[in-house]
Amino acid sequence: MLQITPTNGFAERHLGPDTLETDAMLRAIGVDSIDALIDETIPANIRLESALNLPEPMTEHEYLQHAKAISERNKVFKSYIGMGYYGTITPSVILRNVFENPGWYTQYTPYQAEIAQGRLESLLNFQTMVSDLTGMSVANASLLDEATAAAEAMSLFFHHKNKGKAIANVIWVSDTVFPQTIDVLFARAEPLGIDVKVAPVSEWNLTETTFAAMVQYPDSNGEVAQYQALADKIHAVDAYLIAAADILSLAILVPPGEWGADAAVGNTQRFGVPMGYGGPHAAYFATGEAFKRQIPGRIIGVSIDSHGKPALRMALQTREQHIRREKATSNICTAQALLANMAGFYATYHGPEGIKNIAQRTHNLTVVLSHILAKNDFAIVNKNFFDTITIATKKDITIGKKAESMGMNFRYGNNLVHLSLDETTCASDLVNILAAFGIITTETEIHATAQQISSPLHAALHRKTAYLTHPIFNSHHSESKMMRYLKTLENKDLSLVHSMISLGSCTMKLNAATEMMPLSWAGFSSIHPFAPVNQAAGYHQIFEELDAYLCEITGFTACSLQPNSGAQGEYSGLLAIRNYHQANGDTYRNIALIPASAHGTNPASAVMAGMQVVVTKCDEAGNIDVTDLREKAELHKANLAALMVTYPSTHGVFETSIIEICDLIHECGGLVYMDGANMNAQVGLTSPARIGADVCHLNLHKTFAIPHGGGGPGMGPICVNDKLKPYLPGHSVTDNGYKMRAVSAAPWGSASILLISYAYIRMLGAKGVTDATKYAILNSNYIKTRLENDYTILYLGEKGRTAHELIVDLRPYKVLGIEAEDVAKRLIDYGFHAPTMSFPVAGTIMIEPTESEDKAEIDRFCDALIQIKAEINEIASGEADKVQNVLKNAPHIAAIITNDEWNLPYSREKAAYPLPWVAKNKFWATVGRINNAFGDRNVICTCPPMQEYA
Repeated sequence: MLQITPTNGFAERHLGPDTLETDAMLRAIGVDSIDALIDETIPANIRLESALNLPEPMTEHEYLQHAKAISERNKVFKSYIGMGYYGTITPSVILRNVFENPGWYTQYTPYQAEIAQGRLESLLNFQTMVSDLTGMSVANASLLDEATAAAEAMSLFFHHKNKGKAIANVIWVSDTVFPQTIDVLFARAEPLGIDVKVAPVSEWNLTETTFAAMVQYPDSNGEVAQYQALADKIHAVDAYLIAAADILSLAILVPPGEWGADAAVGNTQRFGVPMGYGGPHAAYFATGEAFKRQIPGRIIGVSIDSHGKPALRMALQTREQHIRREKATSNICTAQALLANMAGFYATYHGPEGIKNIAQRTHNLTVVLSHILAKNDFAIVNKNFFDTITIATKKDITIGKKAESMGMNFRYGNNLVHLSLDETTCASDLVNILAAFGIITTETEIHATAQQISSPLHAALHRKTAYLTHPIFNSHHSESKMMRYLKTLENKDLSLVHSMISLGSCTMKLNAATEMMPLSWAGFSSIHPFAPVNQAAGYHQIFEELDAYLCEITGFTACSLQPNSGAQGEYSGLLAIRNYHQANGDTYRNIALIPASAHGTNPASAVMAGMQVVVTKCDEAGNIDVTDLREKAELHKANLAALMVTYPSTHGVFETSIIEICDLIHECGGLVYMDGANMNAQVGLTSPARIGADVCHLNLHKTFAIPHGGGGPGMGPICVNDKLKPYLPGHSVTDNGYKMRAVSAAPWGSASILLISYAYIRMLGAKGVTDATKYAILNSNYIKTRLENDYTILYLGEKGRTAHELIVDLRPYKVLGIEAEDVAKRLIDYGFHAPTMSFPVAGTIMIEPTESEDKAEIDRFCDALIQIKAEINEIASGEADKVQNVLKNAPHIAAIITNDEWNLPYSREKAAYPLPWVAKNKFWATVGRINNAFGDRNVICTCPPMQEYA
């Protein structure tokens, strides 16, 4: 018999342990098979009775052919739609060395700053770029999209103005703000009791009930208005002005910070990031010094390390929802770090002159187009414009048909045609645009016209201040310099290309190259999110199939792909529950029960959805205290809206009472929201529907292989049962099948990266995704077996097993002066990123190995922790000093190891090469331990002088 079917299945590449390693690990654990281990880990009453109904797995080669065929179903038209999304040119040096480079896209969020200095510098560059262009003193790094950034600004000023008392609850929004932004504002405002009034600026009634106002700059018609007088009126009633500003336009327009805006928000997509049918893109948020401690999301700051040298770190508001929980004003957890890096590098590569030239050329082409249209009797509605003009014509339908037949998309409505030009537009494009209007011209005539006319932009609107003056933006304009700068930064960061990243709850699994490759293809990357749906048949095939797969995996009946982060998914799920209760007349149901062990985003999301948080206890084993839960559910029965539960628990245990818990909530009239952060322990073995939940979100950047990107992008789709299906988020611009308000700017969120999760499922199939779950649990229990003789493992299941993650207790060593942070920093010397620190229990580390790590890598990680325990024992015995020891001084950088002077009471070899294999592939941190207290006292959030980098 001849073997003719492919044997190189993707599962063999994705799963870390091979057959021999698997057998060895099972023997160490003390079980006969993986299935026996699963039986001891997952309660029998929640196990699925049959295999998942998913397509047969494809090989990588088959999948790439399949994906290419799907991409060709998309029609790549030349887009002039605008509305916050534009054609752009990603410099090849950035495309190849960042976007397509696992050294940039597989890193984790830079919580361990010592091994993230490259990313932190890049993100600081991004903040500086945004501050410079907007004329604001402080910017974050970064937000999800322009619409949600606008909503964050609205929320910030609402809370700042009212300080807990809703006295002023009105925000005036110009009717020329992008419609998708208005849609998201309404969705965010309603649960908070904010009254959004949309009207022309001339009709605003600013009173003491107004806390803020918002304008688009330039507006959706392309008009650039002078807003200084408006800003003065808004400030006169003690309110705040938000400007949604086009980042490229600010190279030639007066920036919002100079005409009185209190915050500027927007999208940096047109700085070299493909449209991708909606994302991912890095939004920006900039404001003044007065609000720097209230900015949502992440801010990168400058501090010093333990040797007094400059060092970067995440500074203000870092994961503030984990500290303030239900008192947090934002649930933002994911940024768009990879895309912010790309946008910042775009500015670095082009520099101030290059950015200005791109902006000026885009504007000049728009001026030429406007001039020729006006000369041919077309009425141009807007007089002051940057890149967008609006034409009044009753021929819009005829023009639209002609444009579409020529492969172009314009924007239409109310006998108007809107045209937005961009970096990719050239003279030949103008010839085609004009032909759609029935005007025949040539490129030669286009160039001649450009020589004869000047810009009509009012002189008062021209920017006069400098920007991007820092040497970083003026030093890397050749490809050689840029390539080396990118590589210099990359080499400072530890990513999955170096070693396993064992962060509990964050599931840093393999991001396979085949899953990533189609993202760069034009058939996926160049589609505008508001292009006609019939031009995106390939994308919609992906959406429909992925919807079905995720519903099959969760056991639910409907899915929304719109939420573009895990926290957005939480919020969307809770909003669906809120809308369900309100539709049933139960407007008083506003209590959310949340276990004390929950992720900090849970209570923050609940409050954003208009709910009141009631915390329930956990028992000594880390499980939900069912007695306490029952008491509180009964107490709040009349007003109970939801329970938020993570399963398996945040403590890494499959709680046996989960069905009882869900039944209890339903009996009291509430619904169950399951946080999907730990879904990697469920797929194919149990499901949210099986345990009794009504809705869950899925972190596609965890369980379903989207890379973490150094802190983003993420995706957080929600799956729901039939009763919640009508309450999934819709969209005001593109009909996505649902009617509720949108939660994200684009109809299908960050659509392009859905391709990754689609590929993951198609190449693994039902058995593969189930085996991934089994191996995640195997690897976790193997680590538990390796470590339990040296450390106390907290919170085991009834049969002594962990789920896909485990918690190691470091609190006993506090008496020796050793903290969890010391262990985390010492792991850097061994070449490893620290596990999750002090969550959900202070003084512990939470380890999640994922299914993609092989036994040898896991053994190295365990060897490192065991050796660190030996180092702790040396302190306990007095052999090592309590202050001057390898843990307290970690990480040890090359500059210290190679210094002529060495005054420490242990050897250089012990510091740098604590185990033999470390020397073979040493990863060096570039700075010593960060001094966070210094950074808090001396807040610097833009690029410091160049000599600081020396």
